[in-house]
Amino acid sequence: MSALNKQLVDLKSRANTAREALDIETMKKRIAMLDAEMQLPDFWSDQENARTVSQEAADLKEEVGNWDGIASEIDELISVLELAESENDTSMIEELAKQSADLTARFEKLEFTMLFSGKYDANNAILSLHAGAGGTDAQDWTEMLFRMYARFAEKKGWKMEVINESRGEEAGIKHVTFGLAGRSVYGHMRGEAGVHRIVRISPFDAEKMRHTAFALLEVVPELDKVSEKEFDINMDDVRIDTFMSSGKGGQSVNTTYSAVRVTHTPTSTVVSCQNERSQLQNKETALRVLKSKLFQRMLEERAEKLDELKGGHKSPEWGNQIRSYVLHPYKMVKDHRSNYEVQDVERVLNGDLDDFVEENLRFIAREGDRS
Repeated sequence: MSALNKQLVDLKSRANTAREALDIETMKKRIAMLDAEMQLPDFWSDQENARTVSQEAADLKEEVGNWDGIASEIDELISVLELAESENDTSMIEELAKQSADLTARFEKLEFTMLFSGKYDANNAILSLHAGAGGTDAQDWTEMLFRMYARFAEKKGWKMEVINESRGEEAGIKHVTFGLAGRSVYGHMRGEAGVHRIVRISPFDAEKMRHTAFALLEVVPELDKVSEKEFDINMDDVRIDTFMSSGKGGQSVNTTYSAVRVTHTPTSTVVSCQNERSQLQNKETALRVLKSKLFQRMLEERAEKLDELKGGHKSPEWGNQIRSYVLHPYKMVKDHRSNYEVQDVERVLNGDLDDFVEENLRFIAREGDRS
C-alpha cells in the first residue's frame, strides 16, 4: 500500500469514527420527522415554532450533507488512486495527492464542529462587555472589543442585537449587552468569556506613555423553549423599573420612559434594556436576558460544587486575564490558556478570531479528557 493510499484509508477511518460519534443515521431520522412536520397544513400557524423547526431542519441537512459528501469524496479518491497506481500514472497520482491534502484540510475543519459538544453549544448567546481597570483607556478598549466581536459575528453570518449600552463620558463604552443569533453561537463564544487585557501607548495620555487596560466579557446561552420549560423564575422576586432612555433612537425613544430595568432581588442580578421604542418590548427583552443570566448562574454554581468535590475549585479573580493584546513595545495577541499567539494584532481586532476560538476549544477538550 502506497503512502498516499494509507493516508486516504486513515482519513476514511477518522471520518467513519466521526460519523459514528455524531450518529449521522439518527440525524437523518430527525430530518425525516421535521420534514413531515413541515408538510402539515397548519405548520405556519405558529410562526415562531415554524422558524425554529425550519432552521433546525436546514442545519441538520447541511451537517449531514457535509459528512456524506466527505465520505463520498474519500471513497472516490481511493478508487481513482488504485486505478492510477495500477497504470503507473504519475501525473494523476500527483493530482490526487493535492486533492487528498485539500480533502484532509476540509475534513479537519468539519471535525472542528465536533468540539461543540456542550448541551447549549447550539444556542444563541447573550454577551456583556464591562470596562475594567484603566479608566478612559479601559472604556476605549471595551469599545474596541465590541467592534471586534461585531465584525467576527458579521463574518460568521450571525445577527447582532444591541440590548443595552452605556457610553463613557470622554470616550468608549462603560458596558454593553448584546445578543448574537446564528449557528452554534454559544459554542463559539463560550471560550471568549473572561478578562481581556490590552497594552499600548495610550491615545489619551499627552506624554504618550504605555498603559494597560482591562475589559471583562460575560457570555451566557440564550434559553430556547425547551430550556425555558426546565428553568423558570418567580416573578415575585423581580422588581421592574422604568426610566427615560439615553440611548440612540428617534424622538419617542429619548422622551418617554421606554427603558426598563429588571432586578432579581435574591441574587441582585440587574438587566437593563433601552434599545426598543416600546416599553413592553424592552421589558420582554430584559426578562429574556435575566432568565439566561440566572440560568447560567445556576449552571456555574453546579459546576463549582462539582469542582469542590474534586478539590480543584478556585475562585475567579479579576486579574486572571485569558488573553493579552500587546500593541507596544511589540505586537502580539496571546491566549494564556492554549498559549496560541499571533503577531498580526490588527487582523484579530478586525474580527479574525476563528483560530483563537478553535485552539481554545481544542484546549478545553484536552483538559476535559484529563479530568
